[in-house]
Parts: sequence; C-alpha cells; structure tokens
Amino acid sequence: QVQLVESGGGLVQAGGSLRLSCAASGRTFSDYAMGWFRQAPGKEREFVARISWSGGYTYYADSVKGRFTISRDNAKNTMYLQMNSLKPEDTAIYYCAADRVHFGSRSEEYDYWGQGTQVTVSS
Repeated sequence: QVQLVESGGGLVQAGGSLRLSCAASGRTFSDYAMGWFRQAPGKEREFVARISWSGGYTYYADSVKGRFTISRDNAKNTMYLQMNSLKPEDTAIYYCAADRVHFGSRSEEYDYWGQGTQVTVSS
C-alpha cells in the first residue's frame, strides 16, 4: 500500500501561484511514477501532469503546459506541482496518484490516490 497526502491548496487570485505537495509513505517512492489530476465541479477528473520514476521525464496537459511544473524529490518521498499564472478555470480539487507500471495519462492506470486538495482561483 502507498499512502498519499496532498497539501498546499487554497484560494488565490487569477495570475497568482500555488505549490502543491504530495507526501508518500508505505512503499519505496521511487518505484512509482506519479501524476497530478484534477476535478472541477460537475466535470470528470482530468489529467494534469505526470513524472517518471526518477523524475527525468515529465508530461503535461495542453491546458497547463508552460504554467505548471511537476517535480519530485525521491529522498523526501514527495512530489510537487508548481502552479503559476493561475486562471479561474484551474479551480478544482487536485489529486496526486501513484502508478507502478504504466507512466500514463489515464486515471485508471494509477493504483493509489490521495484525498485531494482544493484549489480555488478567483477572477
């Protein structure tokens, strides 16, 4: 089992920044590719970004490319999402997820999920 706990969400004005963290415990963190997903009210959960086991490869949804940066520190068992130039449409619950095998963008490929952290961007 892998336990994931997100933090860092909050209320920010459009154009502002937030950094989300995802702390992992229970298994060897570097054994898992990691991803961020988000779900806005009334919408399906969508992929945001993913990072490979060592952190050498990253991939972003078009909607956040150039504004968000995913990173990880395997020594600290923590993944991050730096979010800059935030827009009201970024408002959602943000989830981190762990995937041992696939390194994909589909939520069904991920084995473990955190409880989510709310990000609200005001206009």
